[in-house]
Amino acid sequence: MYITNRKGSLFEVIIPKEWDGKTVDAILRNVWKLPKKMIHTWRMNQEVLVNNAKANWHLPLAQGMRLQVPFFAKTEQSVTATKMKIDILLEDDHMLVVNKPAAMKTHPNEEAETDTLLNAVAFHLQSAGEECDVRHVHRLDVGTSGVILFAKHPAAYAVLSRLLEERHIKRTYRAVVHGLLSRPSGTINKPIGKDRHHPTRKRVSPSGQTAITHYQVISSDPKRNVSLVQCQLDTGRTHQIRVHFSAIGHPLVGDRLYGGKPLVHRQALHAHAINIPHPFTGERIYCEAETPNDLIHLFEFHH
Repeated sequence: MYITNRKGSLFEVIIPKEWDGKTVDAILRNVWKLPKKMIHTWRMNQEVLVNNAKANWHLPLAQGMRLQVPFFAKTEQSVTATKMKIDILLEDDHMLVVNKPAAMKTHPNEEAETDTLLNAVAFHLQSAGEECDVRHVHRLDVGTSGVILFAKHPAAYAVLSRLLEERHIKRTYRAVVHGLLSRPSGTINKPIGKDRHHPTRKRVSPSGQTAITHYQVISSDPKRNVSLVQCQLDTGRTHQIRVHFSAIGHPLVGDRLYGGKPLVHRQALHAHAINIPHPFTGERIYCEAETPNDLIHLFEFHH
């Protein structure tokens, strides 16, 4: 855990023991791995401070010094803020984790759309007096519920996106699939590409992008011939879990696009948890989203 403070537009971190001797340049470039353009702008504008004075970028810093970086500079909100109730699981100066309802889109695809989760999060921040352009770090399909991570400032967006890509952020999903799986756990490693015959559907295709899903059977119900599985992804392809389980003959319940039966009004997929190594505080953040009511009865055989 680092000792940090927010001072107006500045994020202040007290240099911890493990950064002793590192320069400002090394922290921004090698520890946080911020975008070069961002670092360059701050440097040209002399916006980074050490102990309230303009930073010397190549001077080794000592434990206990205060590094002050302009993370919270005001930015224009790029989406319409819309008042809607949202379920916030965690919020700090850098990020929010929100539990998305199944029927809601993650973000608008055109300006006219103002009823997505991103619009609701923008309203939440605006009404708290925060002038920032919030962005989603990843997305969930319409029809999938659960945890979504949002970044409140450009540095957080850059670092969290990289951590997700490098698989340091772990997301756990739960799905109810048709059939009883022959193995208690396994890995589905099948590339996913477009389906030429359908505008929105994806399919397993040798020329597609690498896609890897690890799963574990939590429980199964032979009477209803369904299984509850927990999944972790090494890749984040569109519809990945849905395509993969359909490809091994166990489509998701309710997922009519990929062969599931409509026992519920949507695909039975819930982003259950997220585990984040917090880039700016040194904490490990873990959030879980409760299973929504429409899936509870499908999960009932799980004790």
